[in-house]
Amino acid sequence: MGSPVFDIGGVVQALHGVRAEWRAAQKRSTEPGGREFPSRDAVAGIVESLKGVLFPMRLGPVDLRQESEDFYVGYTLDAALHALLAQVRLELRLVDGVPAGTQPTLVVQQFAQALPGIRRLLDSDVLAAFHGDPAARSVDEVLLCYPGILAMVHHRLAHQLYRQGLPLLARILAELAHSSTGIDIHPGATIGAGFFIDHGTGVVIGETTLIGERVRLYQNVTLGAKRFSTDAQGHLEKGQPRHPIVEDDVVIYAGATVLGRVTLGQGATIGGNVWLTQDVAPGAHVTQASSRQEPRAAAVPRSESVSAVSA
Repeated sequence: MGSPVFDIGGVVQALHGVRAEWRAAQKRSTEPGGREFPSRDAVAGIVESLKGVLFPMRLGPVDLRQESEDFYVGYTLDAALHALLAQVRLELRLVDGVPAGTQPTLVVQQFAQALPGIRRLLDSDVLAAFHGDPAARSVDEVLLCYPGILAMVHHRLAHQLYRQGLPLLARILAELAHSSTGIDIHPGATIGAGFFIDHGTGVVIGETTLIGERVRLYQNVTLGAKRFSTDAQGHLEKGQPRHPIVEDDVVIYAGATVLGRVTLGQGATIGGNVWLTQDVAPGAHVTQASSRQEPRAAAVPRSESVSAVSA
């Protein structure tokens, strides 16, 4: 019996036609050339290297010894930054409104200089998970096993790229964590130190969310937008503040949904499966059963702004 014969040539030509239609509709160049967009695979390799740079003895190579730690970090960081530089150059060619004279090398240098601060923030996240979960036996277990920590490693790195005007690279990095953990954190979200996501699956945190310090979330929590404003032509307006502000020491239990630019006051507790579209007073306890805010005996004075540290 002979091998099957497929119409490869016909399919190739048909796909060529579809690509040409798309490029014409999107006003893309049809000139021959190399890749125009950052690579998801390249970003995945970069972030894996950066995990080893940040935590060499836990997320680095299995045969690494402590006496070789600095050499490994230096060598790996150099390779990762050069790989990142190539991706930054690709994105900067695509981004509208990039200031004239923006140098990809300077952008990557600034990113590298932010890494020690990112490591400190991640240390605070690891400690928050260890102290907040009675099942955690060590900080090493937290770093190696907890999906919430993996999501935050990605987010702290992605947020830095986002702040530096690289939203596509940031989003790719964030979506790599989303696909492996089920935790969806937009890289634009600002999250303070000591953040803990317990269990994590189904958590959604929107782009303009502001989260203070020592905040704890459980699975299936949504910090989302209530509505989307449009311009005169009916197009969605991008970048408007539309997600919650969560002040310091707030706890949000499983299944809660908080929508819109509302403020959860310092020390508030939001019970499981609560649906919220209004502000919550500092120290209040909101439950699904009562649908009301129950003030605690000693309410903490409300701060005017979230205390959040950008990575």
